[in-house]
Order: sequence, then structure tokens, then C-alpha cells
Amino acid sequence: MQKKPIQEKSLSDIAFAKDVLLLESEAIKNLIDRLDHNFQKAIDLIFNCKGRVVVTGIGKAGIIGQKISATLASTGTPSYWIHSSEARHGDLGRIVAEDVVLALSNSGETEVVTLLPFVKQMGTKVIAITGNSKSSLAQHSDVVLDIGKIEEPCPLGLAPSASSTAMLALGDALALTIFKKRNLSKEDYAFYHPGGELGRKLLTVEMVMRKNEANPVASEDTPLLDVLGIMTETVGKPGAVSIVDKQNKLVGFFTDGDLRRHLGNGISFLHGSVKEVMTQSPRVINSRCLVAEAYKILKEHKIDQLPVVDDSNTPIGIIDVQDLLEVGF
Repeated sequence: MQKKPIQEKSLSDIAFAKDVLLLESEAIKNLIDRLDHNFQKAIDLIFNCKGRVVVTGIGKAGIIGQKISATLASTGTPSYWIHSSEARHGDLGRIVAEDVVLALSNSGETEVVTLLPFVKQMGTKVIAITGNSKSSLAQHSDVVLDIGKIEEPCPLGLAPSASSTAMLALGDALALTIFKKRNLSKEDYAFYHPGGELGRKLLTVEMVMRKNEANPVASEDTPLLDVLGIMTETVGKPGAVSIVDKQNKLVGFFTDGDLRRHLGNGISFLHGSVKEVMTQSPRVINSRCLVAEAYKILKEHKIDQLPVVDDSNTPIGIIDVQDLLEVGF
């Protein structure tokens, strides 16, 4: 049972705040027993949606809807939010039959209801999150997620707080359950978070390495002067070349740093093959590894380039320290 709104004027500020948190936490806890076949139907509708999840609401419920939409989108479910009033003035044109509309309204009698005839005419499925299972919104939705009657901790029992908190938690439960159902990898998740600390931590080497025409490769018998030409002419001028044997397996690495070091002993080496001056058995990294691992190797060994190999030790790319600077390392 939910407690009554907090009305005791004698409560200290700290005691009042604690009661607010207690009531909001209870509102979330009470949702656990409310998850039933309707929640599963909502999961299935969204998971199998061929379009986008259109989230809508008014007031505090609308703000909560924006966060739910953002969470869906960031975890692999295409979604956007529209304002229920704006939808009546042209934004309805964004919705198509293949979409799923997720409508939030605690009372179930806000402006959200006025969208239903148009949405239903399109053939779009509607999922309602509401605190009133007998409301107009609930009666005309395909799936109803009922959060129940929740007493607000506001002294007047009016300001949405516990109810909006419950909506937010239920939206998280929806989004994250679908995220789990999609079985996305860390790499997939990183794709939706390319910026910021989170994106940097989850980027893989394959996402940022130089490859194809930007990945110079030469055989171990190639004359060094030809290798220098390859380094100069390669797109992006990585300043390094991966050296391979007859089976196309990596056996060495030659960089402009190697060139400078050898020049200290004269120039006669320039007329030999790259095999004579390359770094044999160089440090490498697999394309599936995180960029953070590549950064650690470059930093610890004070090197600027690192060959990227596949599982058969074939060079498929190069990581340059400049590449890591561009993604925020």
C-alpha cells in the first residue's frame, strides 16, 4: 500500500526529503508485481517493430517520455519523441503504420488521447503507460502497462513525482529488456555512443584503424628504397609499412623512426632489402581489441604505429597515434 501524501508540517526538511525518497522507491518496488503478460506483449511489439518507437506525452510524463525514447535509441531500438500537442499540428505526419506509439499519461485523459483516432486510423499499434486502467487512453490502446494509483509525496498530493519516477523506471525496464533480447555486443553498443568517455572505452581497433589503400604492405624481399616510396605515396602517409612473407603473414614492421636510427650509421643500408633493417616480430594488435588496449601498447613502448592483424596473423590495418588523438585519447 502506498503511504498518504506527506502533510506533517512538523517534519524537518531532512525527514521530509527521506519520506519523499521512500515513497518514490516504494512506487518503483510496487511495479515488480505488476509486470505480467501485458509487459511481454509490449516487449514483443517493440522488438518486432519494423518502424520506430514514437514516444509521446504531455507535461512531466512528456519529459519522462523523452528520456525513455533516448534510452531506447541508445540501446539499439530506433525511437524518437514527439510532443502530443505539436503532433496535432503537423507532427502526426512523422508517424507511419509500421511504427509503435508509446503514450505516457498518468491520468490517461490528457491531450495524448486526442491523437488516438488518427494513430489508429493509420494502423499503428499503441502501448500505454498509465495509472488509470479505465481511462480513455487505456481503453483505446493495444497494450496497457498499468502503474496503478500512486500517491504523490507532494504535500498537496498533486505534483507528479512518484508517478513520473515509476514511469521512468518502467520505461527503463522496457528498453533494457529489449536491449538484452537483441543480444548486442559491446561493439554494437559503442556504435551508438561514438562520443565521450563511454564511446572511447568501447571503440574497437577495427573502427579506427587505417585499412585498404591506407594500409601499406610490402614483401620482405622488397628493396628498401621501394618501401620508402610506398610509405611516401600511401594515403594519409602513416610513416610505417607492414612486412610480410610469401604466405602474406606479418614478419616485420618498418617505420620512419627505423629509417632515422639507421641513417646514423651511414646510407649504405638504403641499397639493401627491407628485410635487413625491419623490426622483426613486431608488437601487434588484433582488430577486435579495444582501442584502449592499442593506446596502452603505444604509450608503454613509446611507439607511434602498431600493425593490426587478423587471427591468421595477416596484416589488415595500422593504428597510428594520430588516429587515437582524433577519437579523444
